[in-house]
Amino acid sequence: MGVKLIDLSMPVHNEMMTFPRVPPPKIEMHESWEEFAERIGAAQYGATWLTASYRLELNDHVGTHIDARKHLVAEAPGPEGIPLEYCYADGVLLDFRHKEKGSGITAAEIREALDKIGYRLKPLDIVLIWTGAGAYQNEQRYLTDHCGMTREATLWLIDQGIKVMGIDAITFDPPVWAMFERKQFWEAHLVMREREYYHIENMTNFDQIPRPYGFKVAAFPIKWVGTTAAPVRAVAIVEE
Repeated sequence: MGVKLIDLSMPVHNEMMTFPRVPPPKIEMHESWEEFAERIGAAQYGATWLTASYRLELNDHVGTHIDARKHLVAEAPGPEGIPLEYCYADGVLLDFRHKEKGSGITAAEIREALDKIGYRLKPLDIVLIWTGAGAYQNEQRYLTDHCGMTREATLWLIDQGIKVMGIDAITFDPPVWAMFERKQFWEAHLVMREREYYHIENMTNFDQIPRPYGFKVAAFPIKWVGTTAAPVRAVAIVEE
């Protein structure tokens, strides 16, 4: 029996799509191979090509990342406080690609999606919300054309023992235009103020996961201290 690894993470580069008001990364060479050799003094001895390095300016909500509770709760820990056991678990993929753009996913729809695939959640499963937006993550519509989670659906999953949820969209909630249209702002995010849970945004390649359950998800955050989020390299692990 073999194992297939499916990358669920966005590439991070200077031209990537980011959430409104989140600046894109700035990635530039800090020191070339030749410059390092020269500046450290090794070039004079014939070692003219050594190690290069890049400088990164990176917002904590760029690319595939997990939101810490500090995102909404000032006194809460940052990514360093997310228990590692929450970040490696059985995965469950729920398909909401049929949902209207801008709409909110209800608790009843979560239950219907689980019934459709014949799966019963258990504590610490990692639930992946498939909006379809991950298929066009390099297009402007990535910012606007997706559904998102509601407060009630998020709370229902937490009540089932779920600690980590992921979505293939720019935000866990519906898009900004829909929030303003309904005057309901980041209601799923705001659940973090009262309950412990974490969500991963900007995931991708859900279409490559061959079945809705029966796979593992690994999504360990970088151990940034005191930030409101941290990048993850999210991977689906499928036994074949």
